Amino acid sequence: MRRAILLGALIAIGGLSLAVSGQAPGPSDKSIAATKIEKVKDNLYVITGSGAEDTSAFSGGNVAVFITDSGVTIVDAKLPGFGPTIVERVKSVTNKPITRIINTHTHSDHTGSNEFFGASIESIVQENTKANMEKMDEFKGAKAQFLPKKTYKDTMKVGSGKDEIDLYYFGRAHTNGDTFVVFPALRTMHVGDTFAWKALPYVDAGNGGSVIEGPKTLAKAVATVKDVDTIINGHIPTSTFYDLKEYAAFLKDFADLAEKDFKAGKTAAQAADDFKLDPKYRGYVMSVNPGFGGARGNMDIAYNELKK
Repeated sequence: MRRAILLGALIAIGGLSLAVSGQAPGPSDKSIAATKIEKVKDNLYVITGSGAEDTSAFSGGNVAVFITDSGVTIVDAKLPGFGPTIVERVKSVTNKPITRIINTHTHSDHTGSNEFFGASIESIVQENTKANMEKMDEFKGAKAQFLPKKTYKDTMKVGSGKDEIDLYYFGRAHTNGDTFVVFPALRTMHVGDTFAWKALPYVDAGNGGSVIEGPKTLAKAVATVKDVDTIINGHIPTSTFYDLKEYAAFLKDFADLAEKDFKAGKTAAQAADDFKLDPKYRGYVMSVNPGFGGARGNMDIAYNELKK
């Protein structure tokens, strides 16, 4: 049963409206064990979990843990039920309390444990993400009190000096409200599921995501954000700024093929068959899980966009 619940939560990453309900069993022992805290840089950690390829141990997206003078900021909050595990992992590296949550986007594997931290905690999202969260069962009715209290449109600066956090919105990608979270003093950026893994993405068209615009959004991030060398990804723990640039190029290759084949009158199925992994993208796979993403799923979304 737990495996089925976790798989349902995983599918919900793609916006298929199968989010975990409040009555779902708690996290499995395997998923808790996979949720480790690892140092990225001084005062910055990431709480990981198994990737999408192992649904039995899935815990949700990577959580950044940024220790500041006034408390701990976490970026994302995994699935429902992982609040105690997040707190336990944070306590293993600092005695300071968690005082702020920033969510990179709306999906329940990144916002699911927001409720655990209460309605009074400072919480921040891009304005489109708040609108998307308002549609989720986890934030309706009495639970609306757990919606983020602060939003921004394009950019926001939080804190100052070594504790500064810069938030950016560059456009549609995984959803229509993806936040890029930069820790400038540490030359690190959390990119959420705009770059979740080295594979074709799962684009949530129902929440405004875009296959065609996604590469442009990542290109804007690469061109705008300076002095970053480390990337915290959505589901693989960390990568490099070079990897982000490479991933933007990978997505552009796919979008360019979609537009080319669409103009040539090919079907989405034919276009998906035309897409092959270029050997220059070492370590890439077509999809990390057969249940979502992949060439056909992305091509269907791209064609729907191109028909408009």
